[in-house]
Amino acid sequence: MKFYKLYMVMLAVALIGFSCTDDFDELNTDPLALTADKVDASLIGLAFAQTQYRSMYGGGGYQIAQNLFADMWCQYFAVTHPNFPSDRYTQVGRWSNSAWTTFYGQAAPNVKFTEDFTAENGLTVLNAVAKVWKVQAFHRITDFWGPIPYSQFGNGELSVPYDQQEDIYRSFFVTLDEALSVLNANTGASAFGSNDQIYSGDVNGWIKFANSLRLRLAMRVRYADPGLAKAEAEKAVAAGVITMNEENAEVITTANSFHPLNQITAWGEFRMSTLMESILKGYDDPRISAYFAPALDGDSDGDGNPYEGLRNGQSQVQLTDSKNRNHSDLADYFRPVNSPNNPPIKVLRAAEVYLLRAEGALLGWNMGGTAKELYEQGIRMSILEWGAAEEDAIAAYVSSPNVPVDASPESPAVSDIPVAFDESGSEERKLEQIITQKWLAVYPDGFEAFAELRRTKYPKQYSRLNSENLDVGVDEIISKMKYESSEYDNNRAAVEAAVASPENGGQDKNSTKVWWDKK
Repeated sequence: MKFYKLYMVMLAVALIGFSCTDDFDELNTDPLALTADKVDASLIGLAFAQTQYRSMYGGGGYQIAQNLFADMWCQYFAVTHPNFPSDRYTQVGRWSNSAWTTFYGQAAPNVKFTEDFTAENGLTVLNAVAKVWKVQAFHRITDFWGPIPYSQFGNGELSVPYDQQEDIYRSFFVTLDEALSVLNANTGASAFGSNDQIYSGDVNGWIKFANSLRLRLAMRVRYADPGLAKAEAEKAVAAGVITMNEENAEVITTANSFHPLNQITAWGEFRMSTLMESILKGYDDPRISAYFAPALDGDSDGDGNPYEGLRNGQSQVQLTDSKNRNHSDLADYFRPVNSPNNPPIKVLRAAEVYLLRAEGALLGWNMGGTAKELYEQGIRMSILEWGAAEEDAIAAYVSSPNVPVDASPESPAVSDIPVAFDESGSEERKLEQIITQKWLAVYPDGFEAFAELRRTKYPKQYSRLNSENLDVGVDEIISKMKYESSEYDNNRAAVEAAVASPENGGQDKNSTKVWWDKK
């Protein structure tokens, strides 16, 4: 981690090489001259915009951080490239190492710089927003790897200690408290102005996002610390969370800062999964055409529906025959680069918030509604977000008895849960319904879907056809990323201490569970 000591220089280079708004195009500065004592309040907005985009793996790393790992492991998609073994549970070291170094070499320095600069220069409202985004950025990384460098990142030393995930999560709630105390005292104010790629500086939007993020993180620790989860979830809802799609947190994109799916979809290396086919077809889900395109070869399985999925874990030999034409690609919305759509990068949306609240209500927590009411509203918000159906059709969908269907004789449906909330069902059956709909609603955010899969074990998955991982079988869920070669090369004492810690139990394996994975 020698690059930590140089994070200011790296930030400078990153800022100069990035364009996301008109303000960026006007920047013409010697990158080696961009240091903390020379950056003014106008340029800090540029750093924050960079922070938002890079933290979501925009501009590089998305394919090897999210698409080839989380997206495949949560079974949104299946790999069609014969030389991509990640769908067979192989953690390809050069990919995951690049994902790690991309975050810690690009996103994290921007996070730290923005927080430090705003604090040192008395920009209290901007600093509060920067703190909220810091929690958003780092929770995705600790969810992937478990213990990570966090509290001492950017310490200027050659070795950076790792924090335990439990400590990181508990500090997240404290950080959100600190930020919200400032934001709530400055409602109606603006932070970062047009450089804010989510809310255009609207502090009120950031307040709802921070409360909603607290709710997400509270539910994440449900099985690890039920008391903490309940307290933080109820606190979030009482304070006011996202309730409308107009309040959704989404990083805007442009021709210069495009959605990575716009680029990688054109490469033809993945297609719809069989699990997606089974659920979307079985439910007669109106979102199917918003998410995917009909297979180029049409209805290849003879079920009268041209949307076709592929089983995860195809062998290299099986993939030597191209699977692209007879399986569904992403919808046109996600392709190509520089399309007029410029779809935003989804961060946290009303549909997810309602479904989080539905799970809390299922447990008897005060979530401002019943589990059924919140479940149905979550589905409604998701369908409206994608413009997939009108209100009458949505009402018919949420009351539908439809269940997942057999995708093929070799791939029978893995669940029989209907769309309509099963009020007479067990708590666990209702939870499966809630999480399955959340899996659909957070699409295409594989990071979040994969975390929820590990936490809840839903939606039920198809067994992979093959696993090349001795620690994770075809009918198991991979638990976490192993640590990276760059860490063993440059930060060995710290990473070995993390492996030996109670949370990792002396193991650096894909079967080692992260702290919150206690179900």
